[in-house]
Amino acid sequence: MLNLLMIGAGGIGGYYAAKLFTAGHQLVLTARGKHLTALQENGLSVHYDGQQMVCPIPAVNHAKLVKNYHPNNFDAIIITLKSTATVALLEELGDWLRLGETPVLSLQNGVDNEPLLAKALGKNRVLGGLAVRIGGHIIKPGVIEAVGVAQIIMGEWPSSSGLQANQVNPNPLLISLQSEFELAGIPTLITNNISHELWRKLIINNGVNPISALTGLDTKSLTQHPHFSKIIYGMMMETAAAAKADNLELGIKDVDAMFELISNFNAIKTSMLVDKEKGRPLELDSIAGAVLRRSKALGIDAPYTTTVNALLEHELSFNSLIKHKRMQ
Repeated sequence: MLNLLMIGAGGIGGYYAAKLFTAGHQLVLTARGKHLTALQENGLSVHYDGQQMVCPIPAVNHAKLVKNYHPNNFDAIIITLKSTATVALLEELGDWLRLGETPVLSLQNGVDNEPLLAKALGKNRVLGGLAVRIGGHIIKPGVIEAVGVAQIIMGEWPSSSGLQANQVNPNPLLISLQSEFELAGIPTLITNNISHELWRKLIINNGVNPISALTGLDTKSLTQHPHFSKIIYGMMMETAAAAKADNLELGIKDVDAMFELISNFNAIKTSMLVDKEKGRPLELDSIAGAVLRRSKALGIDAPYTTTVNALLEHELSFNSLIKHKRMQ
């Protein structure tokens, strides 16, 4: 049995927490606001594949976490917050996290979270990871809706030295987590090059997230559209090219595989579109911004990403201005 801390009980973290709790593991969730209140009063409710999981998992805010728990109370600390919250998380919980030695597993979007965590906590404390083929959102406080296979890919950060691609990662915690996750019904893969996998997911995220927020269309509508699908593919190619800045070689085979994956996945609203609709901060800088910064460092153009990013930033700025004027 694992004792886990899930920092972030949104669509992704809430789904995985419910699966693990149902399988008999002990968890503590962090949340805030009305969502936290609902979790404390009614437990976590997750709708998935026509079923409902109701889980009375302890939930606390960061202040109560620091007061009532020690990092070493947990076998692993899993971060499922938006990447926009990583810096703030380390400002709030960095000192508390440094009190212990418990490994921290990031299951966040983007390619910049693990470097931030490693700088703050030490590379030996950080495990890289990602959630793939899953869509999950808070539909009301305390209630999550999720779809997809919901696989986890994880590995030592930034890679497992001295191992070939087909060798098993010897990290005992990763092996334990994989075993328990699988028993809980969470397909889990250990990779010896997590950086490569994070960039492959960024190919999808940069391909569909910004343009979905700009157009209001779901992933299926976008990938089947005669014009938008070409823009998506172009943004994916630009993402693959930008990976060279992190010493990774991604090519057309990676892009084709990721485009096929998202094209055949459930028709879902991307997380960025949902955040825009709910007036929350977008992970635009963590996704498109990460590609544009690395493209600039490499001295290469990224016209598709530049254009969509600029249009979306302009729309967000315009909407913010209109909202401000209405409140005056």
